[in-house]
Amino acid sequence: MDVSMTLWVLTVLGLCALIAVDFFIGRKPHDVSIKEAGTWTIVWIVLAVLFGLGLLIAGETQASGEFFAGFVTEKSLSVDNLFVFLLIMAKFSVPSHLQQRVLLFGVLIALVLRAIFIAAGAAIIASFSWVFYLFGAFLIYTAWKLIQEARADEEEEDWEENRLLKSIERKFGVSDRYEGTKLFIQKNGKRIMTPLMVVMLAIGTTDVLFAMDSIPAIFGLTQDPYIVFTANAFALMGLRQLYFLIGGLLKKLVHLSYGLSVILGFIGVKLVLHALHESGVHVPEISIPVSLGVICGVLIITTITSLMASKKQEEREAAEAAGKDEAPKDSVEA
Repeated sequence: MDVSMTLWVLTVLGLCALIAVDFFIGRKPHDVSIKEAGTWTIVWIVLAVLFGLGLLIAGETQASGEFFAGFVTEKSLSVDNLFVFLLIMAKFSVPSHLQQRVLLFGVLIALVLRAIFIAAGAAIIASFSWVFYLFGAFLIYTAWKLIQEARADEEEEDWEENRLLKSIERKFGVSDRYEGTKLFIQKNGKRIMTPLMVVMLAIGTTDVLFAMDSIPAIFGLTQDPYIVFTANAFALMGLRQLYFLIGGLLKKLVHLSYGLSVILGFIGVKLVLHALHESGVHVPEISIPVSLGVICGVLIITTITSLMASKKQEEREAAEAAGKDEAPKDSVEA
């Protein structure tokens, strides 16, 4: 897709305007209701769909298909980020009325860092076509690693601060309590960060780790930097509302890691086939409609099996709890 500088500027300005509206509406710290989260989740999904349809109407049929495939992939991978966001919120004991502000700025930091990753990835691909082999192998390895982690069945998960975050905390210092929406305060004549600033940086920088697999994954669907950027932007900007909407549902998606591993493995194979094709080897290439169908199919099956498994687990736990409650009663009657 031939994208002019004017279109790039208009797209970025449009996204900034949407972010500004989002910030203005939710500028006052408050507890986000299910209704509010659901409304904004639908708004961001509708905007993404309209953008994809706009590409289709403009005659960019392939770009439209690539955008939808990339958006669904990035959205599904970003849901996995929410597990870590929950751990970070718990780690820093973020007050519920400040969580919306934390996620807004954390996601903005993540979007800027991803834009840098996308630019670097596009430059590398343009110069070295063999990098598709590396991307493909990395995604297949990541898929295998996800399965191993899912089968580990760890009882408790924890989140540890990365080195960058620790070094920033040592340099600026951190106050021992939240100061409303303030990011910095003056203490003993020194300007130090508040925990709110630390959490924002934690979410933004932690997302970089997830970008290590999501960026190669979307480059496996399209090599157009414009489509890669817009798909990431729409997927990330709706992530904040999704956090509040399905926060309780996340624990029920017990098979999500398996589904994501299948998607990453599939895209990894697609990348390797594309690399072989670019090298002159006659191998079949996987089309965008097939990719979109596989991704959506895997997500639907994963969601259904997860909810069924969670329901069985709840029924089993309820039966065990009922059995324990009846045991003392029976002994008293005896």
